[in-house]
Amino acid sequence: MASIQKKNNKYCVVYYCKDTEGKRKQKWETYDTKNEAKIRKAEIELKEKKGGIIVSNCKTLEDLINEYVELYGKDRWALSTYDGNMSLLKNYILPIIGKTPLTDINTRFLEIYYKTLTKTPSVPDLNGNVRSEFVSTSVIRDVHKLLKSCFNQAVKWDIMEKNPAFKATVPKHKSEKRGIWDAETFAYALDVCENECLKLCMNLAFAGSLRIGELLGLTWDCVDISEEAIKENRAYLYVNKEVQRVSKKALEELDQKDVIVIFPEERKTNKTVRIMKTPKTESSVRKVFLPRSVAEELIAWKAQQEEIKDILQEEYQDYGLILATEYGLPRGGAYIRDSLNKLIKQHDLPQIVFHSFRHMSVTYKLKLNGGDIKAVQGDSGHAQADMVTEVYADDIIAIRYWISPGLCLCRNCSVDILCRRTYLLGKRRILPLILLEEVGSRALGTSRYRVSEKRVDNSLCFVN
Repeated sequence: MASIQKKNNKYCVVYYCKDTEGKRKQKWETYDTKNEAKIRKAEIELKEKKGGIIVSNCKTLEDLINEYVELYGKDRWALSTYDGNMSLLKNYILPIIGKTPLTDINTRFLEIYYKTLTKTPSVPDLNGNVRSEFVSTSVIRDVHKLLKSCFNQAVKWDIMEKNPAFKATVPKHKSEKRGIWDAETFAYALDVCENECLKLCMNLAFAGSLRIGELLGLTWDCVDISEEAIKENRAYLYVNKEVQRVSKKALEELDQKDVIVIFPEERKTNKTVRIMKTPKTESSVRKVFLPRSVAEELIAWKAQQEEIKDILQEEYQDYGLILATEYGLPRGGAYIRDSLNKLIKQHDLPQIVFHSFRHMSVTYKLKLNGGDIKAVQGDSGHAQADMVTEVYADDIIAIRYWISPGLCLCRNCSVDILCRRTYLLGKRRILPLILLEEVGSRALGTSRYRVSEKRVDNSLCFVN
């Protein structure tokens, strides 16, 4: 049985419980009002009737987090997720509230903590860069998400009665919409780009809705660009791995989880290493069809790579990578991003990031298929359809307005299906490859693009 005792204008609930070793201990919990103490007393007595109370050895938040990482994090987190979460714990959670007793943590405590973070200086990254003077609302939301998951496990393990983060108010975060290029700008950028590697990356990311890690992880054994495949318009690439740079500590702690290849280190003093691994989710493994122009570009790129292999011979470390350096090692994401920034600066193009090509790809595919979210989800590898609707909500609303039965955007078309799936952008018309056979010479002036009527494809190409 539990009892309530008044002490210093507070109300204490006193009860006995057993620790993990079975020893009987007295525990005190303090509440501001008598009503809160009565509710807690009733909860304890109900739990005693159901089989008694066992108290964990976790006394502070730091104790709980250590147990959470060991039992939950190492089993569930991917390598990059482990690095990110451990940075949050090290920089913003443990130094500030790590020593707080679990009994003192409630919703009000968390809201005060989140408010404190908004005035806490940001911790520089590994390169010494600081994105903002104080902790951003985006980082605070990540902290909240991590704590919420931790407290969920604590409730599951009977360490805490309820999750204090469940109803906590988090500072509002206004995410900036990622900028993308229109069709004319993208076509112009491809025309003026002299870096063949960057040009191939831009085309692959746009046509295949690829993340940069997936792009860097593409290998020749996962593409079909044979003459027959191109002729029948079924050239494709198969996304089933990705290249990332992760910390050596994460590799050690997670026992090289999901790792396929660990690439040679550039310097022994590095704290990170580049790896090839399986994708984080099953939905990321997918088959993406390629436009003829991109398939032909891959053929030319492979021919150049074979010439380099013949020259270097044993010096070339062949991992089968499409986007390899002159010596066969994987290209770094920084090289691709820096090359894009250089192109933007040289030709005064609108500022974007490389991930914008994936965003641009999904946006146009939604426009081409009239907002078919599930079809685009299969190409993009999003784990859930609502992830597409959340990120591209504005585009979907626009599609619902512009693309409707009986509305013809191309103005020259009399076929009903084309009226719904053709999207006119400036002087260029973007069409899904599945429609090219139906349009024929009327829109293209050529019959060189032919596809099977049985195949549904969201691949993109530009048509003059």
